[in-house]
Amino acid sequence: MKQPPSATEAQQALRAHAAAKGAEIHARYGPRIGWAELERILADRRCVRHPCAVEFDATPLGPGEFATPLPRGEHPRDGFVIHVHPFFQDQRDRVPYLVFYQLVVVNYGNLADATLAELFGARALGMSVDEYYRAVCALADALPR
Repeated sequence: MKQPPSATEAQQALRAHAAAKGAEIHARYGPRIGWAELERILADRRCVRHPCAVEFDATPLGPGEFATPLPRGEHPRDGFVIHVHPFFQDQRDRVPYLVFYQLVVVNYGNLADATLAELFGARALGMSVDEYYRAVCALADALPR
């Protein structure tokens, strides 16, 4: 009988899947992903597991938070709204960086973490994890205090 994967093997498989899904998004919608491409990505169930919309609303955000995904109902299939800080409403070319960071929650639920978000976002935007991390930090730091 086959043994179930260890926690480390499962984590590696999850990271490999997130990296592959991000690379698939980049291949399908890149090389430059802006607002128009993001809208198509969010509608593509091959890329985003559950229905998703973006709203520029800071109400559910904590201090210093740039975005958060909230479920529309009791089950993930009901979809999500990714609330993005209104500071970015006129910077739509930067919104994909913020939304990709949140999409791991939509796609992977409570298995999502910062490492997975950075890997997924980096691959989706065709950059290194370090470049993506620096870009997201710069966006977060730009929020008004």
